[in-house]
Order: sequence, then C-alpha cells, then structure tokens
Amino acid sequence: MARLLQFSTTCVPSSDGDCRAIGRLRSGSYCHHLQSGGPISCHSARACSFYGSTASSLRWQLWTRTSERSSPWNRIATAMSSMKELQLGVITVQEKEEDRLKGDENRSGTLRVALVCGGPSEERGISLNSARSVLDHLEGGDVSVSCYYMNQKLEPFGIPSALMYSNTPEDFDFKIASTARSFKSQAEFLEHLQATSDIVFPALHGRFGEDGGIQALLESAGLPYIGTGAAAAQVAFDKYDAAAEMAWHGFATLPIFLVENGKVDINRLRGWFEDNNINANSGRVVVKPARSGSSVGVSVAEGLDTAVQHAEALFNKGGNDRVVIEMFAEGALEFTALVLDVGFGNETRPVALFPTEVELSGLDYESDGENETAIFNYRRKYLPTRQVSYHTPPRFSEETINKIRNRAADLFRILNLRDIARVDGWLLPQVGGQSETIIFSDINLMSGMEQTSILFMQASLVGLAHVDILRTLLRRACTRYPTIPLPMSIGSSMSLSNSFAKVDPCTSKQKVFVLFGGDSSERQVSLISGTNVWLNLRAWNDLDVSPFLLAPAEPNGIKPKMGTDRVEDKTVWALPYAAVLRHTVEEVVEGCVENLKSQAIAKVTSLRDRILSDLQGSAKASLLSNEGHMELPSMITLEKFIEEAKQNDAVVFIAVHGSIGENGTLQELLAASGVRHTGSAAEASRLCMDKAATGAAISHLSSQGIYTAAKALRKVHEILQKEDQVWMELKEELKANDLCVKPVGDGCSTGVAKLSCAEDLAAYAKAVQTGQSQIPPGTFLKAHGIIEMPGVPPERLLFEPFIETDHIAVLSSTTGEDSKDGELIWEGKSRWIEVTVGVLGVQGVMHALNPSITVKETGSILTLEEKFQGGTGINLTPPPPSLATEEAIAGCKKRIEIVARTLGLDGFARIDAFMHADTGEVIIIEANTVPGMTPSTVLIHQALAETPAMYPKTFFRKVVDLALQK
Repeated sequence: MARLLQFSTTCVPSSDGDCRAIGRLRSGSYCHHLQSGGPISCHSARACSFYGSTASSLRWQLWTRTSERSSPWNRIATAMSSMKELQLGVITVQEKEEDRLKGDENRSGTLRVALVCGGPSEERGISLNSARSVLDHLEGGDVSVSCYYMNQKLEPFGIPSALMYSNTPEDFDFKIASTARSFKSQAEFLEHLQATSDIVFPALHGRFGEDGGIQALLESAGLPYIGTGAAAAQVAFDKYDAAAEMAWHGFATLPIFLVENGKVDINRLRGWFEDNNINANSGRVVVKPARSGSSVGVSVAEGLDTAVQHAEALFNKGGNDRVVIEMFAEGALEFTALVLDVGFGNETRPVALFPTEVELSGLDYESDGENETAIFNYRRKYLPTRQVSYHTPPRFSEETINKIRNRAADLFRILNLRDIARVDGWLLPQVGGQSETIIFSDINLMSGMEQTSILFMQASLVGLAHVDILRTLLRRACTRYPTIPLPMSIGSSMSLSNSFAKVDPCTSKQKVFVLFGGDSSERQVSLISGTNVWLNLRAWNDLDVSPFLLAPAEPNGIKPKMGTDRVEDKTVWALPYAAVLRHTVEEVVEGCVENLKSQAIAKVTSLRDRILSDLQGSAKASLLSNEGHMELPSMITLEKFIEEAKQNDAVVFIAVHGSIGENGTLQELLAASGVRHTGSAAEASRLCMDKAATGAAISHLSSQGIYTAAKALRKVHEILQKEDQVWMELKEELKANDLCVKPVGDGCSTGVAKLSCAEDLAAYAKAVQTGQSQIPPGTFLKAHGIIEMPGVPPERLLFEPFIETDHIAVLSSTTGEDSKDGELIWEGKSRWIEVTVGVLGVQGVMHALNPSITVKETGSILTLEEKFQGGTGINLTPPPPSLATEEAIAGCKKRIEIVARTLGLDGFARIDAFMHADTGEVIIIEANTVPGMTPSTVLIHQALAETPAMYPKTFFRKVVDLALQK
C-alpha cells in the first residue's frame, strides 16, 4: 500500500481527513483554494499542488489523508500494544518506582549508570563506539558506569568494561558466554537494573534503540532512562510518520512516497512522479528504509524503474517493512543540528547548538560504480574521508543559522522529544525575490557519540568538553525522576578516579606534546590516533597535554616565508580543544585557517554568546576562559615546535603514521635537540620503514622459527613498459601464482594489494604512476576492498609471494537458523593465521602482548579501516583455542620478542606476521614503530588482555613513562 505525501508547506490536514490550505505560497501567488479571513477545507490533492519554479524544483508540502490512513499517533497505539503483548511473557516486574532504591544506604552518593549497547540493527558497531566514548568521558568520581550488551536476538548480557574497546560486537560474541553475565530473560535483566542502577543510558542506534523498543522495555519496569519516551520515539524514528507530523505543524518537508508490505504500486508511484514534476526516466530520488538510522540502506535512484528496483532490494534484504522514496534535494545545502534539552523535571527547554553544514563530493564506490551522486551514506558518516567536509558553523548567514536553531528547537518541542536529538535538514537557497526555505528530513534520537562525532564537535564550539555535555545530559534526565539521588557535581567538571595520579599544587606538571597528522595516506588514521591519545592523557592530573597537527600541505597564502623546503619548515598547528574534533586532517587545517579570520571570529563569538544565553547556565562550559573566550589555533614551523618542546622539557608523543613519523626523520630531529619522544629511535625507525631492509635484518633467524617471505624489487616505469614480461619474471622468481605488492617504504596497509595476473600488475602500476589516492573495488581480478595509495608515488615496488591463509568467519544469528552469535568457522588446512602483536618496554627488553587475529571482511588484504576504524573489521584477542594452542601463542610471543630485539625497537611498536597455529613459528610481514592508537585498535585489545588489564589511559601513560626513562 503506497501513501502519498505531496509538496506544499501551506497545506495541513484537518481532523476529518480533509486538507486545509494556510498561508502564502512561495512564489508570492496564493493557492486558488485559499481565501482571506482564515483557512478553508480543500478536498483535492492535485488542486493544491503548486508547480512553482525554484532553484531545486521543490514545491510546498501537502499531506493527503487517504481513507485507510490513521494518524501516526493513532497507529502507534496499535504498534505499542503489539509490542507490549510480545513482552508480556518476559516482563513480570511489579516493583513500584518508590521502592526501586530500597536497600541502597551504603551507596556513598555515587550515581549508578547502566550503559547499554549493541542491539539488532546494522549500527550495532557504531553503538559500541558511542558507548565506549560515553564510558571514557562519563565515568569517574561520583559517577559509576556498568556496561551491558544486547545481541541481535535482544538477549542481554552484563559485560566487563574491557569489551567496550572492541572493534565490533563480533569481537567478543564468540567468547561472551565465558566473559559476561548472562540473564535468563529480559525480566531478570530488568530486575537486575532496578537493583543495581539509578538510570539507564541506552547508547543504541537504529532499530530497537531509537524506534521506541528499548524505551518501552524500560518503561514497563519503571526504569529511569536518558532519551525520548517510547511513543514519541516511534513516530520520530519513522521517516514517513515524522514527515507527516512535521507537515501537520507547518514545517517544510520533501515530497515522500511510502511503500509497505514489500510491494510497490507502480501506477501510484508514477502519479507521484508526475505530481512532483520528477522525470520518470531520469529524475533523481532518494530510496531508504522508513525505519533505519545513520544512512543505512540509503541510495540515490534515477528514474521510476530504478527507484522500484532499489525499494525491492531493501525489502529483499530483510528487516525492512516500510520503504520511502523521497525527492532528491537538488541544489539544496545539507545541515545537521544537535538539540539539547536543558529543562528541569517535566519542563522541556530545548536549545540547538551550532549547526553543521555537510558538504559532499566525489564518487561513491559503494554504489553501482556508475552513479557519481554524492550522498551522506554510512561510510561517509562514520569513516574518515575527503568525500565529505563539515563546516561548523555553516557557511550560512548568522540570521539563517539562528532560524535553523530556532526551528530545530520548535520541532524538538512539538514532537515531544526529550534530553537530546539530532535534526538533519536542507536549506533551499534564496532565488530572486523568494526567501530561503528550511526543510527538516530526518530525526535522530540517539546521535552518534564517538570521540569526534558531530555532537562533540558542535558542543566544543560552545565551550563544552566531552564530559560537560555528557554530564549535562545525565543531569537533565535525572531531574525527571525525583527518587534519583543526584550528586552535587553533576553538570560540573569530572572528578578524576582515584587510580589517576594526584599532583601537589606546588609541583609543575609534566608537559606532553601529542603530534599527529602528516602527509601520508595514513594521515586520517593518525588524526584518530592522536585525538585518542590526547583525550586519554588529559585524564592524568600530573600531565599537561597539548595537541599539535603536522599539516599535510601549505594552504595558499599562509606558508611561512622561509625560502627553503626543509623538513623543519613544515607547518605545525597548535590546536585548541574544538579544532581537534574534526574528521580529516585537511578539515582541521581548513578550520584553523578560517577560524583566524576576524569575520569568522566575530560570527562564532556572536553565535556562541547567543547559545550560552539560551542555555542560561544549565551546562558547564569548561573550555571557556574566565572572560568567556576560547583559545584560537596558532601556526608555527616544525623547527619552532621542537624548540618549544625543548624549552618546556616536554615529551613528544609521536602519533604521525608513515612518512617522517616512521622513517626516522622526526626522531632524528627531536634527538638532535635533546627532546625525548615516544617510540623507537631514528635508526630502528628507518630500518622498519624499509620493508626490504627489515626482511634482510631478520633473515638469519630462520633456525629459531622466524622467517621472512621472499622479496623482489621492481621500478614502476619498467613495469609499465613490459608488464607481461615483468609478471612472468616475478612469478618465476618468487615461485608463486599470486603476488602481494606494496610500496617499499610506507606505512602498514598503504598500497598493499593482491595481484593475480599481468592485467592486475599493469592496473596497479598505472595507479601509482598517475598518483591515484585510492584503487576502487573491482579493479583487480579477485575481490578486494578500497586500497588507499601512498601520498607520494613510489619509484620502486616490493613484491612477495601471497601467503594463503584459511578463511576465518564469525557467524551471527542472522546468517542462518542454526548459527549462534560468535560461532567461529575455520577449516585450518594451511594452519597459517595472520596475526598482529604489540610489544612494550625498553630497547632490548621488549615484552610481547597477546597476539590478535583481525578477520578480513572483504578481499584478501586487511584495509586501513579494518585495522584501525571502530565499527569495521573483527579482532580476536587473544586467538581462541579453536584457532591456536596456548603453546603456539607462547611460542609466537617469544619469537616476536626476538624480532623486536633484533630490530632495535623501543617503547612500543607493532609487528605483523603469519603464525603457525600448531608450532607458533612466524613469517614476519612488517614492523610498525608508530602503531595505530585508535580507540578500538588491536593494541588496545592486547593491553586489556594483560594481567592486570591496562586500560587506554594507563597504557598511553605507560608509553609516556617509557619515554621519560630515556
């Protein structure tokens, strides 16, 4: 059944199902059904359609009530009733709210927060990222956080906080029975929460997390929680119902067509295309699930037939019972705005923060490969990419920004939302005498809360640090429940845990300069690593930690006039808090340049003052000075950066991956000035950066079960002259049919690919010669993901035999009726497993951590994302007994320590290898002297697997302490 939502903001439904036309049409003409003296009924959907000419061919919204349609609020009653019926078998809790805290006399004023993540949606990995960030920044002092996980079957588990640092839930699904507390039923889970928590923080995204599911479950047991109530959540989450409500209240929305029950009524859809002046052959529309979040399943279709295909594909995929087809907002500017409720009790007082403009560009490799339409899809939203840029505040006028803020706050209030929400929308630019129009499209009830999420980006510009916004959110929710004993510090800066060092006021703090960025293909990973290190080290009272960005290139007009191209003259930016929270290195630099302009400073200051006035002191802005000012970025040279580090006796925490961060250049410059730094010295760094030299340095260790693959070097120009001949020569020399190619000197996973024929070799060499930044999927004979290429094209390439390992799969309950969450599948024919092992200590006495197995999602080579980005890849730490024996793991660790000693590694590093599952013998792939330090990288998993466990704050502090020993 398809329902029609046509375009006319001036029309709203009346209570009897008719349409009422209200107000002036955008062109300056009046609807011919509109009379002076007030609204009148209009019974013709098409008669009220207005085909005015605008920049984006968008018209005003008309909601047509068909005889079979009921309002979203009526329909939700049936849905919620069905949900209750489903839950009756498990919900038997009858405790009253006033009895919930009985027996808690010994709690000592600590607020107990139950943090829930996971769920059945495709965003469960993002849910884990958000929950990890909440845990890092909320727990401490008088706030205690307990962690819980719901699998795809909605079975709840109490999990140790160490599991929160996994890449995805699949990392621990296979061992959850042995590491987590299971509950016999949801009823038992709810009873447990009633006895052990004061409030629930449901960090669940998408289905069940934002559609009223978890909310209804918690409400059934009288449990306080953060976020919008169940009934309002279901309406706001459903894109069609939300559009209906927005249109009802006079908000502009895009024309939208609903498809239900897996069938597309093509005739009605064709009529919708005609009504909205969309070309049935080539007109662009957006197809997406009605009940899903984070751009999951969103695609752009051209023409009616393609739209039908995309809709049917979503139904065939499963999990979608409603799909919407929406007009493509051609020429419109996209924005997103966080709304924070700072009311008290049952009073709602929404305040919108700085909106963010979302600028999209570039080919979407996840589409059919032919559609170059830029859409804000799942990959662009959560993975660092230059295909999307964020501008906070937007490049709109201050008046327009305040209109967006005010309308977003109005929408929050009208839809009965609570605590926090993110509202996405479009700005139709002004054309001729027509005013600009604000259109809202999607409502997100639990915005992503990763470290550099839009939430924290917008909040930081107001002066709110991570802890400030989270504690404000927590305090606001608690005020709805009078029985919750609210600690005095909620809403203030976080008191650090007793496990962190306390510093005497008379004692100066040890300065740490965290340097990240650079110009290698790993610079975006470096930004994530450096941000994570900086945020974790800030928790130590005896450290004074400052973030610095090594700029990848010199923006026009700002390069210092040194007259040379020396490395020392590279630009370094000293960053304030808000400047760090960006998604790409380039975005950080562009933001710094923009924020130094007087006009931008005035605009941001004016908007901030207005937002702070709206907040009325309800949120602590710890990033502001006593005068209400915020720190600005400053630009210096690398030489000056080193001088300042020396003058301040600072330790430089090197988080620059690849290029000068790992080839010994930076280490040599720091050592020459007597500046202590983390990681290995220049000589070991140079050695490990050259993969051919690394292999030669350990080639004599074969008698100890340590091997290195055969290697061959070729120049790129020679390959392009005679690719067929070179391919045959390489196969003969390396005694292999499939080859692994990589740059001789670059960071891990950069430019690493599997080649299976001469055509693959030619395509790879051409990509290097032309300076391609990426090689898209489908380029080579065998399946592979996106391959990030070196920033500076190498002259020589290194070839090795491709070592085949048996495919490892982690099954989930969605893959089949008989599969269990976390079930491991491994044939084990070759007995070789790819592992990565961290090492920690001083040169000559390096301790190997437990190995990790990273399961590839696509192709045969681990991508940068699978290695370092939360929500992607699967890491098994340590390898489960079904894959490797304890003896083999012990043997592997011993051999890795020998390799570290041989290479002269110091501080910390990571070694990648193939491990024999039975003997623990290793084939060394490479050593990384500046390993990934992202929130969910394997190094963190391995540190947590130590006895006692080293949490990220402790691990990074250990790395600093090792540098101080030099």
